[in-house]
Amino acid sequence: MGDVAKDLAAGTAGGAAQLICGHPFDTIKVKLQSQPAPLSGQLPKYSGAMDAVRQTLASEGSRGLYKGMGAPLATVAALNAVLFSVRGQLESFFRPYPGASLEVKQQVVCGAGAGAAVSLLACPTELIKCRLQAQSALAASSSVGVAVKYGGPMDVAKHVIQSNGVKGLFKGLAPTMAREVPGNAVVFGVYEMIKQHFAGGRDTSNLGREYLILAGGVSGAAFWLAVYPTDVIKSVIQVDDFKNPKFSGSIDAFRKIMASEGVKGLYKGFGPAIVRSAPANAACFLVYEITRSSFG
Repeated sequence: MGDVAKDLAAGTAGGAAQLICGHPFDTIKVKLQSQPAPLSGQLPKYSGAMDAVRQTLASEGSRGLYKGMGAPLATVAALNAVLFSVRGQLESFFRPYPGASLEVKQQVVCGAGAGAAVSLLACPTELIKCRLQAQSALAASSSVGVAVKYGGPMDVAKHVIQSNGVKGLFKGLAPTMAREVPGNAVVFGVYEMIKQHFAGGRDTSNLGREYLILAGGVSGAAFWLAVYPTDVIKSVIQVDDFKNPKFSGSIDAFRKIMASEGVKGLYKGFGPAIVRSAPANAACFLVYEITRSSFG
């Protein structure tokens, strides 16, 4: 079994584990990120993460927490094929001989390269997911033009293509890349740094699962600490109306968020993202490592 095929299989398994563990937290994050700023004298639709959970369960049931999971679940194979395969090929480029361990700084470069490659697939997937997750919050605001009730991921794709062509699926590509490139550089760099710390050197092949879980969880938190404001900008652009957009681009979104809400506006939904990151990324890396090692 070739290295690319091993990375594909292991990455797919890890990505599925990450998605199942983390999607409810991601749904609440997007709802908080995308809710419009309230008018003067009015309260926001959600007062915080727990309020968003309560309202979602009351109006949509537990299924509401998994809204939008179809798109990333259906494409998890492709996304992780690119992410882990590109990372694996970049690792091969840096290795002086097969099986050699890499330095942390080399893993940072591999992660950044993998992040750049995966952005092209992640952007349309994220757009579909975010529009599904945020539609209930957006429909409650008369200031936002997104009032369509989507029936599912394919329905979102159909509406987007009908209104703006295939290019509409790539709305928010710039902030997606601005999130994925540095974010994955941090993830893989921190993951490798923690593993090497506990292993006492570059050879981490004999580390116990508890250390893989720890390294995966911490690296996931590091991802959001590094790129969270960029993720907020990506989300508001991707759920913005195509015909009457509120934002003309990433810089415009940044300026308007800062003007209306200040710095805290760039961290809406940060709590759910951090809470999600540890178990979701720990599950991803643990399942990836176990699956990858099982192939020999």
